[in-house]
Amino acid sequence: MSSPNTHAARAKNAPREGKANERRMLAENRKAKFEYDVLDKVEAGLVLLGTEVKSLRGGGANIGEAFAQVEDGELWLLDAHIAPYKQAGVYFNHEPRRKRKLLLKNAEIVRIQQKVAEKGLTLVPLTLYFLGKWVKVELAVVRGRKLHDKRDAIREREDRREMLRSVRER
Repeated sequence: MSSPNTHAARAKNAPREGKANERRMLAENRKAKFEYDVLDKVEAGLVLLGTEVKSLRGGGANIGEAFAQVEDGELWLLDAHIAPYKQAGVYFNHEPRRKRKLLLKNAEIVRIQQKVAEKGLTLVPLTLYFLGKWVKVELAVVRGRKLHDKRDAIREREDRREMLRSVRER
């Protein structure tokens, strides 16, 4: 029999309460949602240096020009800018645009590699965020939009805004 002071039972894989599941946004690639059609999304972990994590906690990230690539069965994030950590010296700091390894299971890497092998598809990061204490990146398999598709997207967005305005004015 359990004592009244014991913690309530929880399922083995149930999410924990509090900061462990808190999702704190670091950077967002807002342009990607406009310039590309998102076909598939996946969440990956990031291998980072200590100064990179400290810099991210201060908000120094930009993934606007970043993309991901599969090389030798591993997934890499390229051209993501993480600002140098101000308190670290020149010697101990990291390279801002260095190649960073992404952590995914092999089956997911193979699945993504097969999709990206199609003509016109690429892999771009949509968001960079903390999930608890871990840095994660949301990657998307995307296809570039043509100019007329972009115009259609603008038109739809403006129509949606106009409808919301008319509803609010009533």
